[in-house]
Amino acid sequence: MSRKSLRSRLFRLALSVGIGGSAFQLSGCDPNVRSALLSGLQSTTLNLGTTLISAFFLTLDDGTGTGSLSTT
Repeated sequence: MSRKSLRSRLFRLALSVGIGGSAFQLSGCDPNVRSALLSGLQSTTLNLGTTLISAFFLTLDDGTGTGSLSTT
């Protein structure tokens, strides 16, 4: 049990260091590069969210093959 707790704490520490380091890295780079990177991350996140929502609603199909739900 303590091993799992230690592993969890180390993972959280590594994640915190990674996120904090990337925030410092972005603050010091060229504004054009930062803008391109952040807009790319925004579009990727938006597309991923749209895909997951569409996949969820497609699983709600009743199985008759008539396609009671429309994705358009």
